[in-house]
Amino acid sequence: MIALCARRDSSMDMVVDSALYIGGHRNRSVSIDQAEPPDQPDHFVWIGLLEPSEELLHTVQARFGLHDLAVEDAHRAHQRPKLEAYGQSLFVVLRTAELRSGRVECGETHVFIGHGYVITVRHGASSSYAELRKRCETVPRMLGKGVDFVLYSIIDFVVDKYFPIVETLETEVEETAAEVLTAAFSPERIARIYEIRRELQVLRRSVTPLIEMAGRLARVEVPLIDEDLKPYFRDVQDHTTRLSERIENLRELLASALEANLLIVSIRQNEVMKKLAGWAAILAVPTAIAGLYGMNFEHMPELHWRYGYPAAVAVILGVCLWLYLRFKRSGWL
Repeated sequence: MIALCARRDSSMDMVVDSALYIGGHRNRSVSIDQAEPPDQPDHFVWIGLLEPSEELLHTVQARFGLHDLAVEDAHRAHQRPKLEAYGQSLFVVLRTAELRSGRVECGETHVFIGHGYVITVRHGASSSYAELRKRCETVPRMLGKGVDFVLYSIIDFVVDKYFPIVETLETEVEETAAEVLTAAFSPERIARIYEIRRELQVLRRSVTPLIEMAGRLARVEVPLIDEDLKPYFRDVQDHTTRLSERIENLRELLASALEANLLIVSIRQNEVMKKLAGWAAILAVPTAIAGLYGMNFEHMPELHWRYGYPAAVAVILGVCLWLYLRFKRSGWL
């Protein structure tokens, strides 16, 4: 189906969760008005926002010193996946996707990370990050590494959510490809193929930039990313690469299915046209002879011959039979 990027009304501000973490353990919840980057190295604040208003974003910006351009992108949404560094802070844009009633709906997650804080801003279709937060809290040793582990967990969580969508589309595409040799596609099936291709294109545009992003985080000197976390980002890059390849394979399989179906339809049309041409040639013989004798001229060959009519019928049947046998032998009938 058609891929949609939905947005709520900006008045529906929501702070999903806001908590202070010390040494990898959740210490307490904090309000936005009280939240600020902690001074201690093993302390950080993790704030989750769902489609916040511009006013709320500016409040968060004032508390954590977020860059104006990043805040503007987070408010407007509809950004391509990217990684940008602003001094000693990072701004990451991720595209998310969900299957809802058979449709692929997309959204965005914007992540601000800096010394002592992680802020996520979600727009549109996206799974709740409460599951991710609980998962991170069950491994305090890793969570104690700081904001770079949270960033890895968010990217890995987003990438993992693509796999069930791709697997569902994979099943449908394989079923569609299997139908190519059994029957001609109905208009509804062809329309669905183009919808799937459009959805795959949306997924491709969302996933492909993550390969470069994970590569930068794994290899390039990026602020806030420790050396011991880089293997984790390489793992994400590997998953993203495999996911991109699967999406590309599905697009090629759909294109091949359409080409094969068009070829089969063309062959069937040619067979029908040959049959129609053969029967038209056969029927042209009696039509021509009957047309000549229907002209009512006084002097016609064998017009007054006693056996003229049977002879004309015999000629018609003979020529028609000869044409039929010739067309039959050549495969036209």
